[in-house]
Amino acid sequence: MSIVFPTAAQAAQRIVSAIGAPRRDATVDEFLYGDPNAAVTGIVTTMIASSRVLQQAADSHANLVITHEPLFWDHRDEARPDLIREADPVYREKLSCLEQHGVVVWHLHDALHDLRPDLVDVGTARRLGWTVPETVGYPTVLDIAPQTLAELATTVADQLGAPATRFIGAGGMTCSRVGFALGFRGATYIRHLLARPDIQVVIAGEIHEWEIGGYVDDAVTLGFPKALLVVGHIPSEQYGMREIADIASHALPGLPVSFIACPDVYAGGIRR
Repeated sequence: MSIVFPTAAQAAQRIVSAIGAPRRDATVDEFLYGDPNAAVTGIVTTMIASSRVLQQAADSHANLVITHEPLFWDHRDEARPDLIREADPVYREKLSCLEQHGVVVWHLHDALHDLRPDLVDVGTARRLGWTVPETVGYPTVLDIAPQTLAELATTVADQLGAPATRFIGAGGMTCSRVGFALGFRGATYIRHLLARPDIQVVIAGEIHEWEIGGYVDDAVTLGFPKALLVVGHIPSEQYGMREIADIASHALPGLPVSFIACPDVYAGGIRR
C-alpha cells in the first residue's frame, strides 16, 4: 500500500492545530517560498532558513523547512522589493539555492509566542534544565537553583551554544530568580523586568545596547543586586523550534522530522 503524504499546507494546518495558539487576524506565519500543495516527504524545523540549513535539509531529503525567522533578513519580508531592485548578489544566490533544492519554506513565528506559556521560553528553559510552569504569567519569570552570576553565565553560554555571551553585573552575586527577554526586546521591557524586586537577572537575546546597558550599569554602580545576560538572538530563541519538531512528529506520524540548530554567527568575535 502506497503512502499518501500530506501537502505542505495540510502539514502546516495540523501543526498549527496541535500548537493550539489563538489565530491572529494579521500574522507573519505564512509560506515564504515554494508550492504549499507539494507533497511533504520530510520536515526540518530551524531558527533561520539560512543557506547552510537549506543545504542540510536537502541532504536529508526534507522538502518542508519550518523557520522561526524569515528568509530574506526582514521580519515581514518587506526588504525583498529593494533586494530585487538593487540586484543584490546575496539575495540572487540564495534564491538560486532555494530553486535548486526545491523546498517549501513556512514561516512559523507568531503561534509560538502567542501560546501561554510562550513556547520559545519553554524550549529555552528546557534546554537549560529548567521547567516553565503551565501557570506562569507573562513575561516568563522562573525560580532556579541559587548560583552565582558567573556560574549562570557559563551554563547559559554552554547549553545554548552562545560563546559570545556577555553579562553586566557582579560575577559573585547570587541568582535565584530569572526573567526571560528572549529574541529581541526593547529597553523598556527589560527595564521593567529588572525593576521588579524579586528578579536578580534577566536573560536577553538581542537588545538596544546602550539604553539597557546603561541602565544596568547604573543599577550595579548604585548598589542594586541586578544583572543582565545577553546571549544573542539565535541562541536565545532557537530551542523553541525544537519544541515544534516534537509537535510536528506527533501531529504527522510517519513523516521524518528533525530540528537543525543554527550556529551563533557572532561566535568568531575578537577575544582578549
